[in-house]
Amino acid sequence: MTDAEAAAFLAAERVLVVATIGRDGWPHLMPLWYVIRDGEPWATTYAKSQKVRNLERDPRCTLQVEAGDRYDDLRGLMLKAEARLEHDAGIVEGVERDVFLRYHGREPDAGESAALSRQASKRVALRFAVRERASWDHRKLTT
Repeated sequence: MTDAEAAAFLAAERVLVVATIGRDGWPHLMPLWYVIRDGEPWATTYAKSQKVRNLERDPRCTLQVEAGDRYDDLRGLMLKAEARLEHDAGIVEGVERDVFLRYHGREPDAGESAALSRQASKRVALRFAVRERASWDHRKLTT
């Protein structure tokens, strides 16, 4: 994919799978909702989650976003990234609001905003600084 195609693909898809390295050396894969901020994928998760513990030990991770139901329609991105953990509640809440807007298509109401604020202290924002990209798009294959 070109840079523009990759950006459009990330903007259109909805689930990012993050692979971290567990303390036993095995990959640990988990799906996340995400947003793109300043060209980088961001997500939030609980600060005590296994993926956060793994990223605190080693910030290297691999992200994958994929789409397609048939072989000739498969496409996706694999992104090698370094995760930066943001613990500041204001940053976490901002990312949470962006995620809410993206997945619900509207701003949170007063009750939802209060819930996001309460949860921010228990969560961490994950900023993925992409270092390398690989892509595939089987729609471009010739027969």
